[in-house]
Amino acid sequence: MFASELISNSIPPLKTSDTVQKSLDRMAEFKLYHLPIVNETQFLGLVSEDDLIEVRDVEQAIGSLSLSILNPFVFEDVHVYDIIRLFNQLHLSVVPVLDYKKNYLGLISINNLLEYTSNIFAVKEYGGIIVLEISNRNNSLSHMAQIVEADNAQILSSYVQSFPDSTRLEVTLKINKTELSGIIASFERYDYQVKAVFNSTISDNGTEDRFNSFMNYLNV
Repeated sequence: MFASELISNSIPPLKTSDTVQKSLDRMAEFKLYHLPIVNETQFLGLVSEDDLIEVRDVEQAIGSLSLSILNPFVFEDVHVYDIIRLFNQLHLSVVPVLDYKKNYLGLISINNLLEYTSNIFAVKEYGGIIVLEISNRNNSLSHMAQIVEADNAQILSSYVQSFPDSTRLEVTLKINKTELSGIIASFERYDYQVKAVFNSTISDNGTEDRFNSFMNYLNV
């Protein structure tokens, strides 16, 4: 996924002739705290809500003010991972997208990005979640997929979290079923540490209780 595919066409940029009040109203309308200033196709920078609420005369044009204008942007072919990194590093609510002639193409809002990430991590899909703790030398997604698929299931999404000064990794798997006991048992049989399980149903047809009762009878 590239920046050009994430552009929101429903959020217009500001102009230097727009007033402070109009700028604040537009931020409130779209629930954002940054907006780009654009004249024709020229991107001039991002203005923040924090700067605008300090202005006493809200009828002033933003082009006449001395504001702390930010200048972050991405080119249209930047990958979504780099966009996420920019949002996180600069704590932005929007990121402008430019072509290679520095023409403004549109913006990506934090809401667009959140919707996209919820799709790639299959958040809306039915299924359960298994969190594994492994060493970085055992990070074989193909082997994990084989274990899951052996139980007639599939991995819908996955991600890996590393830890500073550690060879330990956490691998989170979203799986397209919620009865995970067989998959969990298989992971443990292959010496994976199952750290957490979410959205899992417990398959209980009375078999375990009958087994425990039988074992107790043998111990009498």
